[in-house]
Amino acid sequence: MPAVFSADVRFEGFTQSDWTRVLSLFKPRATSGKERDPDRPQGGVIVVHGDGRLRKLLHTQAGRLRLDDVAADWPLGVEEIARRHHASWALSIENGALENVMEGFAAKVRRGDDLTSQSILFATLIRDETEAGRIALYPARLKGIPMPSAGMVNRSLDAICPAGHAVVVGLFDSGELWTCIVLRRGSSGTFDWVLGPDEVRRDMGLLAGDFRRDYRHLARAVEKKAGKLSLGVFSEMKTFRALSVDPTPGAWARAVAIRDVILAPVPAALAIPLGIDAGRAAFSAIKSLTERAQGLTIVSPFVTLVREALGQAAIAAGLQKDDDAAEFDLLEVVRRLLARER
Repeated sequence: MPAVFSADVRFEGFTQSDWTRVLSLFKPRATSGKERDPDRPQGGVIVVHGDGRLRKLLHTQAGRLRLDDVAADWPLGVEEIARRHHASWALSIENGALENVMEGFAAKVRRGDDLTSQSILFATLIRDETEAGRIALYPARLKGIPMPSAGMVNRSLDAICPAGHAVVVGLFDSGELWTCIVLRRGSSGTFDWVLGPDEVRRDMGLLAGDFRRDYRHLARAVEKKAGKLSLGVFSEMKTFRALSVDPTPGAWARAVAIRDVILAPVPAALAIPLGIDAGRAAFSAIKSLTERAQGLTIVSPFVTLVREALGQAAIAAGLQKDDDAAEFDLLEVVRRLLARER
């Protein structure tokens, strides 16, 4: 099974400003779109405990904290610990939990396992310790998200970006290319080249100031440098930021439909989920209408029947998850990691 990145992957075409912009896309932000609240909780608290006693208390910004401030009320939940120290997150680790993870990793990892397999194994062991109560994290952003298998990850990569092809995400702002990132997948099945905007800007030529036309120049410049594109995602920077934390069903599908996001080309593996995303939006709207009509005595039996039928149809079509069905949704993972309350 191939690794995601090759051992000698090349990073080219990124200035310091370009890297800063790329990294800023993964900075958590408020779903409301408002500016960062200067009074919001900052930093995190790490707690180490064992045998019913508090052992260490560390704030990522303030350093070591007094154990006496918490010891009298111990045990405390991680949410309460974060609240008391005005922190945005808190992590509690029981003595021996990390040792269990490392011992389990050493026992289960096999020669020839690639980075993808090793990462999933490590995350699974962390999840096991969390479910056993020996590790606790607040906020638990990924709670309930199923763990993908290594085979699922690699099959997804094959469907979206076959060997010998490239993918690009290009973001525009004020009529200019704000940043872009290109990943080329070599013949071995690993990504061997990560290309930034500094290498393609000069080949884009004169821009019209409208990304809906200018994206073609970027796509052409990328194909000239990195080879045939299998997926291109183009948008205004502000639109992309807003969508990455938008929990509304059908948000991405709606953006694609009205050309706030342009996919060119788009593989079938991505087109199908976007179609399902649009279906979720329609299902959500119909469900909302039936809920508002639930209190009307005359139509109540009919509404109940419609809701049950919608539920069964939605599960069959993949628009709603059955209780026993686990589905890994990459867009949902990204949204949960980036979204914050304020």
